[in-house]
Amino acid sequence: MAEKFGSEEGFHLEQRHGKARVRVARVWRGRDGHQSMAEWNVHVLLLSDCKESYFQDDNSNIVATDSMKNTVYVKAKECAEITSVEEFATRLGEHFTRTYSHVTCAIIKIIEKPWERITVDGQMHKHGFKLGSDKHTTEVVVKKDGYQVTSGIEGLALLKTTKACFEGFIHDKYTLLKETRERLFATEVNAEWRYSVKPTCFRQSYLDIKSMLIDTFFGPSTEGVYSPSVQNTLYCMARAVLNRFPLVESIHLKMPNLHFLPVNLANMVQFADDVYTPTDEPHGTIEATLSRRQVPVLSKI
Repeated sequence: MAEKFGSEEGFHLEQRHGKARVRVARVWRGRDGHQSMAEWNVHVLLLSDCKESYFQDDNSNIVATDSMKNTVYVKAKECAEITSVEEFATRLGEHFTRTYSHVTCAIIKIIEKPWERITVDGQMHKHGFKLGSDKHTTEVVVKKDGYQVTSGIEGLALLKTTKACFEGFIHDKYTLLKETRERLFATEVNAEWRYSVKPTCFRQSYLDIKSMLIDTFFGPSTEGVYSPSVQNTLYCMARAVLNRFPLVESIHLKMPNLHFLPVNLANMVQFADDVYTPTDEPHGTIEATLSRRQVPVLSKI
């Protein structure tokens, strides 16, 4: 997405500018001694009418990227209560589109670092945290007449040691892969979902959708669920989210097939699918988007 302009010279210009990798940490200190924190990596992009800065020596309509960086810190300070990445991104976008009349759209992308509260002696620590793995992401597109929120997960590593197969695929002269009814299934899920309705709590909605993805991948704790392919598991995960959460308009999943290859030492040791060589290069990559039939529109959610 970019602002488009023509020029006297007959060229076509598309432009946008912003500030990337603005890192900010916000700590909230409760009266009961419990403290909370969030660490965000913020990317701001503005679409605005500043064509004079390209065609002439006139920078009067440029919002300096240094100002964008400072705005991130000021708006973080203004978050008196614990704030989700979606809420913070929306506040930033609304600030830029309301403050500057020539800014037609603000795109705010945030990745939240996964600091998790630790447990000591069976109790949640009041101010201790450890770094997790998967990250909470968002992209909020704010225009003057509304906004659109996309949330997501980055780097959700999942693995099950059985109940996965891969059979019936195309065999041609380049095919060496053998069919199998038993394999180890590992992936690193990257998911993005678009909201059509604002949830009551973005943070809780994120946690609920994450749990649904995980539960669908593994199945019931005692017997699990069979996976005939990464493609089928991906579809089942996406379908479960749309069926369970009507406020989600669409979901995009990327699920690389991270291979664990059974070790075979001929004439030395007989293995029975219990020793593997982990490898993630090269790996298969599978991705798809599942959406409801109606086309989503930008709205004041």
